[in-house]
Amino acid sequence: MARKGEMFAGLTVALVTPFRDGKVDEKALRGLVDRHVEAGTDAVSPCGTTGESPTLSHDEHERVIAIVCEQAAGRIKVMAGTGSNSTAEAIRLTSRAKEVGADGALLVAPYYNKPMQEGFYEHYRAIAESVDIPQVVYNIPGRSAKNIEPETICRLGELKNIVAVKESTGSMDQASQILNGSNLTVLSGDDSLTLPLLALGASGVVSVAGNIVPKDVKAMITAWNSGNVAEAQKLHHKLFPLCRDMLGLATNPIPLKAAMNLLGQDTGDVRLPLTQLSESSVGSLRTTLEKYGLLSS
Repeated sequence: MARKGEMFAGLTVALVTPFRDGKVDEKALRGLVDRHVEAGTDAVSPCGTTGESPTLSHDEHERVIAIVCEQAAGRIKVMAGTGSNSTAEAIRLTSRAKEVGADGALLVAPYYNKPMQEGFYEHYRAIAESVDIPQVVYNIPGRSAKNIEPETICRLGELKNIVAVKESTGSMDQASQILNGSNLTVLSGDDSLTLPLLALGASGVVSVAGNIVPKDVKAMITAWNSGNVAEAQKLHHKLFPLCRDMLGLATNPIPLKAAMNLLGQDTGDVRLPLTQLSESSVGSLRTTLEKYGLLSS
């Protein structure tokens, strides 16, 4: 039986937000959307962690989502990042995303204020009951400071509009419990764990690496779904050192933006409090990209 959020199966790319002269580079952002349409990416997700949502103003946040939806024009799905640690703010952002044509909303766990499990439930229930759009719970305790326990996620899965979870706990047990106890679609939130999670019954990934190698990430998922386990494993082991060595250099999206710039996809600087990759780390990153075959030595 198909799971609730299979409209988001496959490869969703967590989009960076390009900046130029301190402002959102709207032309570059539109170009990123076009690039993923051409690459066969299934969906793009603007205004997540990779999109530096914590440093976007409210107007910028809404504008980025609107631009992505406009440029997508039905050619690719849009899973808009509309989460907040303020329930009212999350409802407002999610309502706005629906108005401009987003296919779904990605809602990060309320961060910093560390709600109890009942608080998590009531937060997501309030959004689900306020905005009639497919919603994806984003559970990333490494950034939000607290885990949404699998029992709570399964309970949330009983709500009509909550269709999937972006699973970024790194716990195979937690993912298994969600898959066992609910009809939610599970999406990997960690590139290196996509294949292991597919083996458990997950349906895809919200990918950082997909910003630079979307075709390879998509090919791995396609190979697994077609029963070609050996090819899926081969692609996993090709992707793994890229993800480990690139994303291990600094906080995401610092190394990702540096990699995109090295590859001629100018997305500008990161915003404070994030800082640029050090010269020595840029050298390491260049070596990683050369080993993968993305740059010539």
